[in-house]
Amino acid sequence: MSVTVRVPAKVNVQLAVGAARPDGFHDLASVFLAVGLYDEVTVAPSPSGLRVTCAGPDAAEVPLDGSNLAARAAEALAARYGRRADVHLHIAKDIPVAGGMAGGSADCAGALLACDALWGTGASRAELLDLCAELGSDVPFSLVGGAALGTGRGERLRELEVGGVFHWVFAVAERGLSTPAVFRVFDRLCEGRRVPEPVASQDVLDALAKGDPDALAASVSNDLQPAALSLFPELAGALAAGRAAGALAAMVSGSGPTTAFLVRDAESAARTAQALRRSGTCRSVRMASGPAPGAALV
Repeated sequence: MSVTVRVPAKVNVQLAVGAARPDGFHDLASVFLAVGLYDEVTVAPSPSGLRVTCAGPDAAEVPLDGSNLAARAAEALAARYGRRADVHLHIAKDIPVAGGMAGGSADCAGALLACDALWGTGASRAELLDLCAELGSDVPFSLVGGAALGTGRGERLRELEVGGVFHWVFAVAERGLSTPAVFRVFDRLCEGRRVPEPVASQDVLDALAKGDPDALAASVSNDLQPAALSLFPELAGALAAGRAAGALAAMVSGSGPTTAFLVRDAESAARTAQALRRSGTCRSVRMASGPAPGAALV
């Protein structure tokens, strides 16, 4: 017997970052939008104990030991219910690795839901969300999907209404970026000045609710973008190429280095994607729309 869960990528249409807290984390106002790029996590009983395999683009970059978030999810759920995490976790990757689109968090949420179904633990949604929050700041949203405002470290969610479909093009960079490294540079860039409390933009929330791509393009923001560009200056070329191709908005996705381009419709997405492929500023290009559903059994 095996169980498969499909789980989406995300883009942050707003990422407001506060000053570093005493625990090293940062308070955030993060407006998440799930988009239709998916990983699939399949779990099956394993007589030899917990093991992880992975296939797909950049699978070689995914850790297969206990540091893998999907493995940690299986162990956390097993510990909560007093059992052994004797499962084989197979991750079919399609979300860019270390790309600022929550691929690892998606796998974590997918593994939780899949193991819960395989073992019949019957965990409530609230229990699963609690475990998600313990495992990582973006993991709860990967379970929920759709659109949501994340506060605290991003783990406290308020689901948001979305009044239409938003079309995106994503340019995948030649290499990944470490999220902790990006936050360290953010802190360095903020030295000597007051960092305001992160607050959700009402303009962003209104644009999502209306399904208005022009209004959303005028209000997207990412406080981590300067730090990501400092570590990976070549991303400026991809951003410029997307703007030149007619994207309504161009931004770094989360902590990067994937760059995200909001476009008006599917036809515009195809044109922008073609221009980015020809630009030589990225390794590959993906198109997706949102909101997409959260983690779900296949």
